Amino acid sequence: MAAKEPASRRNRVAERKLRRRAQLKARPSAAVAVTFRHVEPTDAIRLYAERKLAHVAMALKRPCAVHLILSVDKYRQCGEVTVKSGRLAVVAAQEETKDLYSVIDLLADKVQRQLKKHLEKKEAKKWRAPSAGEVLSAAEDAESESRS
Repeated sequence: MAAKEPASRRNRVAERKLRRRAQLKARPSAAVAVTFRHVEPTDAIRLYAERKLAHVAMALKRPCAVHLILSVDKYRQCGEVTVKSGRLAVVAAQEETKDLYSVIDLLADKVQRQLKKHLEKKEAKKWRAPSAGEVLSAAEDAESESRS
């Protein structure tokens, strides 16, 4: 009996790894487009932005398009991001600091907060409590049916 337990445990671990790989492959993707204005485009900034903003699709649970615009005006580093996905209204955010990396961080956080709030509102509408009018009309219907 002792010899079979490790083998079955190994099978469970292997199955769990396979399920995890399938979940990772099935994750929605975000098409991140980065536009540079008045700044030299570098691969490091582009990859950093793509990695930070790719988490948006996981919050939405569906593929989306993310457009990031990074610009420099003298000493101000500005960033704008727009997220579009299926039935989702356009989510936009703007930030301005002295460092492009911090701009990307702030924008990613702001968009995550906006999407979380939007999805919570959508879920609250789905599971709302009945209004007073609905309760009264249901009571009237039940009363009229009991009379008949």
